[in-house]
Amino acid sequence: MAREKDADRGVRGKPAHNSGTEATGPTRAVVIVPVLTRHQRNDDETNRPRLTRSADARHDEAVGLARAINLDLIHTAVVTVNDPRPATLLGSGKVAEFAEIVKEGHAEVVIVDHPLTPVQQRNLEKEMNAKVLDRTGLILEIFGERARTKEGTLQVELAHLNYQKGRLVRSWTHLERQRGGAGFLGGPGETQIESDRRQLQEKIIKLKHELETVRRTRDLHRAKRKKVPFPVVGIVGYTNAGKSTLFNRLTGADVLAEDMLFATLDPTLRRVRLPHGTPIILSDTVGFISDLPTHLVAAFRATLEEVVEADLVIHLRDISDPDTAAQAEDVERILADLGVDAGDAKRVVEVWNKVDLLDDGNRERLLADGTDANKAPPIAISAVTGEGIDALKALIETRMSGELEELTVTIEPAQFGLVDWLYRNGDVVSRVDNEDGSATIALKATHSARHEIESRLHRKNRQ
Repeated sequence: MAREKDADRGVRGKPAHNSGTEATGPTRAVVIVPVLTRHQRNDDETNRPRLTRSADARHDEAVGLARAINLDLIHTAVVTVNDPRPATLLGSGKVAEFAEIVKEGHAEVVIVDHPLTPVQQRNLEKEMNAKVLDRTGLILEIFGERARTKEGTLQVELAHLNYQKGRLVRSWTHLERQRGGAGFLGGPGETQIESDRRQLQEKIIKLKHELETVRRTRDLHRAKRKKVPFPVVGIVGYTNAGKSTLFNRLTGADVLAEDMLFATLDPTLRRVRLPHGTPIILSDTVGFISDLPTHLVAAFRATLEEVVEADLVIHLRDISDPDTAAQAEDVERILADLGVDAGDAKRVVEVWNKVDLLDDGNRERLLADGTDANKAPPIAISAVTGEGIDALKALIETRMSGELEELTVTIEPAQFGLVDWLYRNGDVVSRVDNEDGSATIALKATHSARHEIESRLHRKNRQ
């Protein structure tokens, strides 16, 4: 049984790729969300059932992914699949039904929000007379649109080529010539499949060499940062959890932050000085998503190494999303694949974003439910309004530099050059100017800042 939803026919935007000719409007598309009733996924390590999302949540996410590359959705539907067909996944009746919808709506692309085998993809394309993308292909297409840096472009292209190797077909060369570009809506535009595979393998080898050069450069930059011991704080989370908005709030940067899946792709690093003077490097990474293609996890490993190397990881959750628990599970699974234990409270901090979208009752209930005796309570924030940001900064500084300590120092007249530094790197409680020209300052400072203060005073005394 299919539960159909009216798609917004008013979506407008640029096509996913520009072939160099005048655009006739966005590509028309149909989105199908198969729900397999007998499909139960278990966690690979614990063998426990994974949290499942509601059909509505899966539908909304699939629609969001499709609109992320400006597709004009003429029809969307959730389809219950009791008996998956090896040839087409969907039953023959449903395939015929969607083929008619595609024909009547002049759709060029059909999105199937489920992994498809190469055989299933080819058969569906023949039956529906349209280009078919599965979930993996769609995510790869989005990443191809979002990549901006050389490294990001290389990583996406490598993932594309690895995915394409088993899916070369000759049925859609008219679309490839028409649209062009490097993604799946464009395609390779080749004519001989065996020749294509050989060329793809050659490109893959070349890209791997180029990426290795990029990785070595990144390693050099990371080594330089370690020589100047600034701790690294990485922000991770499900796509659209608000990572870029939080990054902008903490750094004052202007990273693209929109209500869109995968609004940003390339990692961004900024130096930040916390309230009591502790300098850190803040890293904003690509958003995670359920069933993230293995091609992408492998290709983006160099980028995700910023998370692996981080001294502190902020796991940002959209607590207003009904599927926040399932999203958190997906993020934790990817972190585990990278060698980061999400349960390590000393290294991973769980932060609940978008609390401004909750009413008081739900906020109190969620915070109470989220308090675990074995874990630190989550930090509730709103990256948009700024609520809870001071508490988050304080927590980061405590983790990086230790608890605040009280101390009193006397600054001699010859040492007054240190006064400004004390105000910038500590919380001055009181200051008394003495008759001999010295000043007695009481302040609170982090453990590391206290050692720096004592060291600076000692050096001044020796001079």
